[in-house]
Amino acid sequence: MIRKKWNSGWHVSKPGGSPMMAAMQGGASATETVTLPHDAMIHEKRTKETKNQHQTGFYPGGVYHYTKNFDVPKEWADKNVTLEFEGVYRNAMVYVNGDYAGGHPYGYTNFYIELDDFLKYGQNNEIKVVANNSAEEDSRWYSGSGIYRNVNIMVGNRLHIAADGVQITTPEVEEDCATVQVAVRMENKGYQRHKVRVVTELSDGEGKISGKETTLVSVFPNQEIPVRQRILVDTPKLWDVDEPNLYTCTVKIVEDGEVLDEVKETFGIRTITMNAKHGLRLNGKEINLRGSCIHHDNGIIGAATLESAEWRRCRQLKEAGFNCIRSSHHPVSKAMLDACDRIGMLVLDELSDMWTRTKNNNDYAQAFSDYWEKDVEQMVAKDYNHPSVIMYISGNEIQEVASAKGAELNRRITEKFHALDGTRYVTVAVNGLLACVDHMGEIMCSIMGISMEEMMQMMAAQAAPKEESGTSVDAANGSTDLMSGPTADAFAKNEIVTGLLEEFASVTDLTGYNYLTARHEMEHEMYPNRVILGTETLPADIVRLWKIVKENPHVIGDMTWTGYDYLGEAGCAVWYYDGRHGFTPNWPISIAYVGDIDITGYRRPMSYYREIVYGLRKKPYIAVERVNHYGESTIKTAWMWKDEIASWTWDGYEGKPAVVNVYSNADEVELFQDGKSLGRKPVGEETDYYVSFETRYQPGKLEAVCYRNGVEDGRDELVTAGADVELCVDSDKKVLAADGADLAYVTICLKDKDGNVNLQAKKEVTVSVEGAGSLQGFGSADPETENDYDNTVWETYDGYLLAVVRAGEEAGEIKAIFSSEGCEKQEVIIKVE
Repeated sequence: MIRKKWNSGWHVSKPGGSPMMAAMQGGASATETVTLPHDAMIHEKRTKETKNQHQTGFYPGGVYHYTKNFDVPKEWADKNVTLEFEGVYRNAMVYVNGDYAGGHPYGYTNFYIELDDFLKYGQNNEIKVVANNSAEEDSRWYSGSGIYRNVNIMVGNRLHIAADGVQITTPEVEEDCATVQVAVRMENKGYQRHKVRVVTELSDGEGKISGKETTLVSVFPNQEIPVRQRILVDTPKLWDVDEPNLYTCTVKIVEDGEVLDEVKETFGIRTITMNAKHGLRLNGKEINLRGSCIHHDNGIIGAATLESAEWRRCRQLKEAGFNCIRSSHHPVSKAMLDACDRIGMLVLDELSDMWTRTKNNNDYAQAFSDYWEKDVEQMVAKDYNHPSVIMYISGNEIQEVASAKGAELNRRITEKFHALDGTRYVTVAVNGLLACVDHMGEIMCSIMGISMEEMMQMMAAQAAPKEESGTSVDAANGSTDLMSGPTADAFAKNEIVTGLLEEFASVTDLTGYNYLTARHEMEHEMYPNRVILGTETLPADIVRLWKIVKENPHVIGDMTWTGYDYLGEAGCAVWYYDGRHGFTPNWPISIAYVGDIDITGYRRPMSYYREIVYGLRKKPYIAVERVNHYGESTIKTAWMWKDEIASWTWDGYEGKPAVVNVYSNADEVELFQDGKSLGRKPVGEETDYYVSFETRYQPGKLEAVCYRNGVEDGRDELVTAGADVELCVDSDKKVLAADGADLAYVTICLKDKDGNVNLQAKKEVTVSVEGAGSLQGFGSADPETENDYDNTVWETYDGYLLAVVRAGEEAGEIKAIFSSEGCEKQEVIIKVE
């Protein structure tokens, strides 16, 4: 059956009190008409009183009722009608004309509701969806609330192709031809026997027919019939990250010349292989995963999963040098998969953040045991035809790792994935600290070469007031940081840790390690057949990590935490200069502040640094550590790198010391300040691809020149911007589709008369949107603001703001007007057609 979006004409409300009292009051509460997808949480008022605290960025949860009235034609009495919900957060309960039709507890997998038993034909019908996200402390990150992904309706004959009933594989791929296998699952929910032809047609990206097959099938009443076809494609255009060629598969059920049903699926022809000698190979070519973990929210518009937002995020990650994403820590959206297919981004799709042991008071561990098999089935069905998906991850930082029952469950989940899809690999992301927490004392004693009694004495001394204690818990390196540094490496290599991880890690096709970098190389000697992936790693460790990947074929890549910033886990990498700690409830911090790309889409210096380490950028890159915080101490988390921006505008700090970092993979770099050389220094892998220069700030120009073999081979510059600035606005689109979902991203910055962006300048900007669209979100990347993304007035942060404009469902024109005191108004005109 063909899916059609069913997103318009919904009403959302948030009834107060108990469900029974809300029903007795007729459900009376303020309602708002919305077009899905819709994130209810982003419109909540943030409060430091919420139990979620920094985990969701101080956004509270709630119970939300979504209703839609629709006319059901009499003709549908002979049809099969099904709704698909791509994502409802969370504990969805679906009612049709007041009767319970089905539900789904997990917030990240799609599910189907058959409406046939509940519809009133020839009448107006009502559907109500209750999304219950009121049990706070249910997520470690910003989850969003409500129907935040698409809803689709499928209306078909009693004999039809089942939902997700077309599965496509490419078992044999040669240079001159490929075999495409199409498995079709038909359902006959009627009482008649049918003799039909299953007609399958393959076409390339230009619409040319590439292959065709017809199969005669007898379909009996109340039966499900599988049909398998093998179709030859000559000179196939392969899908890979550089040339993401796609084909379309059209399957029709034809009876006596009449088409009873039709399904279209896109797919790619490609092969993936993996072993410890050649690593990961895509179409026979070795490829290292330049990876980014990502959460599912889209920054200032929250968790609303709109195709344009997912496409933009995927494209920006690709442009920043990544070729792979990990959907942490839950199944990725269909919209993101479509974007990855078309842009050429590999995907590691992940099942869950927990299994049977909770990480939060009300998280999914309470339902996992009862629902994981269904979740795996839905996840595989969603992913099956997407060439971008190369691997499933069954769980993240599972706490059952060191137990025999944990290994058994890992084996069961892995086998379930393989039974449903034998074409992709399965791994699990192992965090040694969480896995071995019950044995931490024993492990630390082993690392430090002391007894448990000595350990207890040292811990007591450490806890004593400083003036009474001259002792600290001190490993051989003088540190007990188990996330980074020598002690972390000693922990990762410890033989007790090895023993605790052994059975669990042996279950999957490859071993995924979170923050256990020191194991990546050593495991090849211990387990020569094992393939390793850094499923989650520290940004600051990129040089060491990428060197390991380049030099060890059995290590197939690195997935940094993280490529794109996100809401929730607030303060993960915020720079505090007032004694506060990261990863703790610091109101009003709402953003993790850890991404290479911030929540507005602006690339931070770390992004260019990573691109240089990957060998993808020849030009040097200049970044300046914030001059206003020179010499100040801060408490760093392991996810922090440097508090720097690409700016040489520091009004009021003339003559003050400044640290300038130049990133490059050349042989040498030279830094010039106003034409005067500050020195020429060797650079490259030996210096971790950057060098630092200390100078004093004066308005003017910094210029970095890199040299290879003594010859100049690229330069970068920073110029002081003038204090008098004007608003500059730029929309990534001039035309939107009148589908109620298309988005235009309008970047607002402050530039001087010469076009230089002033990152230091601060201006309050007001936006108004009128015409054939609306303002979906407005805001900056400031992690510490108390402002809301619904507001139309925001102050620039590091020189920038972002407005997201959403098209309506009627053709016309959108006018977005931006104003700021002392600046000329700016308008953006966007056509909707």
